[in-house]
Amino acid sequence: MRRIAIVAAAAALALLISGCNATKVSDLQSHGALKPGSKPCGTVNMAINSWVGYEANAAVVTYLAENVLGCFVKQKHIAEQVSWQGMSTGQVDVILENWGHDDLRKQYIDNMGVAQSAGSTGVKGQIGWYVPPWMVEQYPDITDWHNLNKYAHLFKTSESGDKGQLLDGDPAYVTNDAALVANLGLNYKVVQGGSETALISSIRQAQRQRTPLLAYFYSPQWLFGEVKMVKIDLPPYTDGCDADPAKIACDYPDYDLDKIVSTKFAESGSPAYTLVKNFQWTGDDQNSVARSIAVDGMSDDEAAKKFIDAHPQLVAKWLAGTGAENAA
Repeated sequence: MRRIAIVAAAAALALLISGCNATKVSDLQSHGALKPGSKPCGTVNMAINSWVGYEANAAVVTYLAENVLGCFVKQKHIAEQVSWQGMSTGQVDVILENWGHDDLRKQYIDNMGVAQSAGSTGVKGQIGWYVPPWMVEQYPDITDWHNLNKYAHLFKTSESGDKGQLLDGDPAYVTNDAALVANLGLNYKVVQGGSETALISSIRQAQRQRTPLLAYFYSPQWLFGEVKMVKIDLPPYTDGCDADPAKIACDYPDYDLDKIVSTKFAESGSPAYTLVKNFQWTGDDQNSVARSIAVDGMSDDEAAKKFIDAHPQLVAKWLAGTGAENAA
């Protein structure tokens, strides 16, 4: 009976989400979305960082917050580090996908107490150096970092001069690449690509035209479904090997991507905080929404609604405790 009740509630929720475009709390209550007496959501200041996986998280959470909980979500497109600073000024309530940043955790969580983790997104993140699959077919030993200098001449560009080019992404991204190149004695120069879009364009072109490319990249990322980039084996990560940024000579760690919220927001009683805390999904889930946005040309709302309509039971878990769990 309990299973039947859960399925029925999930189906009812899906109908509500697909049919309800109300944004006022009173309207939502009349639709049965919020329990009478539920605390109004108000404004949620959400940081938006510059990669489409993050945008996918934000699209789904924003859609539910606005269309079910009656929140007003104010999205702020800012860099990762600036997002943390906003926790101390009241300008940012939520970071939906945090990649490490132990220094910022220490400053804003441990020392200042203005921020806290709201738990894992359920997604594991990985950063590394990658080459297109055609290069591994032609140069099978290129994935061992010891052999990179042997192939450095292949990667020379007008921007790297007499060195091989290591193409990075947005300058705001987490990167140890300059230190790695120096400390591993590699004949390469780090060149900033400028954005995720530029990085993806370079990767696609390198595989299509069979041109050499060594690039900083990361997963989860929808592009891996199209171009099977191959990761370079750098010296393995061990605890503490990245403690001194200037001396790093090891690979990136695997990241348990978590959500960071301001302490003020966590203690506000807002149903949006409960939604953020409950929000967990898989890398495949994120990639499906990201691909809808980046490849299929859907708006954030369209991509979010498509996913939400297809996953009513998961959405019901996210909304548990928000006052919308008895939606009908």
